[in-house]
Amino acid sequence: MPKHIVILSSLDTKGQEAEFLKKLIEARGFKTILIDTSIGGEPTLQPDISSEEIARLGGGNILDIRVSRNTGEVTPIMIKGASVKVQELLSKGLLDGIISFGGASNTTSATSVMKALPFGVPKLMVSTLASGQVQPFVGVRDILMMHSVVDISGLNRISRVVLTNAAAAMAGMVKGRRELPQDEGSSTKPLVTATMFGVTTPCVEMARRQVEYAGYEVLVFHATGVGGRTMESFILDGLVAGVLDLTTTELADELVGGILTAGKDRLTAAALRGVPQVISVGAL
Repeated sequence: MPKHIVILSSLDTKGQEAEFLKKLIEARGFKTILIDTSIGGEPTLQPDISSEEIARLGGGNILDIRVSRNTGEVTPIMIKGASVKVQELLSKGLLDGIISFGGASNTTSATSVMKALPFGVPKLMVSTLASGQVQPFVGVRDILMMHSVVDISGLNRISRVVLTNAAAAMAGMVKGRRELPQDEGSSTKPLVTATMFGVTTPCVEMARRQVEYAGYEVLVFHATGVGGRTMESFILDGLVAGVLDLTTTELADELVGGILTAGKDRLTAAALRGVPQVISVGAL
């Protein structure tokens, strides 16, 4: 059965580029599902899923959206609708990877939609912003950012190469995920997460070996802000059976304004999900 790759695009302005990318992916033996997230006008390329449907799923009306000049109000509607749609496609086995391209607006919208998908689903964003600070777009998800080098406005000798490489990268990730070998049954072992910093390394390493010996797989997160946030997201996603939160130094950064804070919701996910946890004051 062929794998499906979803392409998110604003087809009122990016139809030519979307068609180019679509053909590249299909030439590699994959099926594509083209989702139109445009808010400005009619698409220049026929989508598989229309902007009308996306707006409806987001609680809006595409005609009202098109006449509105307030992108701050209408963009969240399209993000919500596209997020609902990609989750539906995933549940039906019709989404094996997702790719998008664009500038600031589409990068913000498309990566927000990608965050609705679980860890492990290949996610690729070709963006004019990818050479800078990408934390707002990636967050704690496994989103791959690829620099477009030039603005994606029509096809030229640069954008063709970038989009061709992006199509190859997406095809490779989807194919590679299908062929991923199982490591001695580790995928079936219950997951335990742990937090670590330099000064807590000896303790965490000893605890990790003991927990692994007991039959668990251990994921260690570096307590640098993003590490704590990522761990909390994994717990909320229901992936984690137990938590060894031995390094809570991110709480100090949150309290006194440090640069490694994991936010105000740090140390809450396990309690919300009813996951057993051991907490210590490592590196505080």
